[in-house]
Amino acid sequence: MNQRFLLIVTLVALIVTSSACVYRVDIAQGNRIDAETVGKLETGMTRKQVEFLLGQPAIRDPYHADQWNYIYYLKRGQTGKVDKRVMTLHFTDDKLSLIEGDLRGGWL
Repeated sequence: MNQRFLLIVTLVALIVTSSACVYRVDIAQGNRIDAETVGKLETGMTRKQVEFLLGQPAIRDPYHADQWNYIYYLKRGQTGKVDKRVMTLHFTDDKLSLIEGDLRGGWL
């Protein structure tokens, strides 16, 4: 009887404590781009070359047709820490003319 009670208490304690350890998935959205790929960008590249290298931009603003925005958003599941990176590419005469944004150490 005493062993059975101890077993039940142990199982209940195990179930209660294990339910507090829920795994939370990292949520990544947008364009995942590494430092090597960003390093290959050069002014003077055509839109097709940029799209081949980076993929389609997250945002193509119809009011700013010469501007492409690449956005990467990562929310860590366990810590809740959010990492957001934005890179904006400007084109003049369909050629890459300006690269601006958060380029520190790539996007991975």
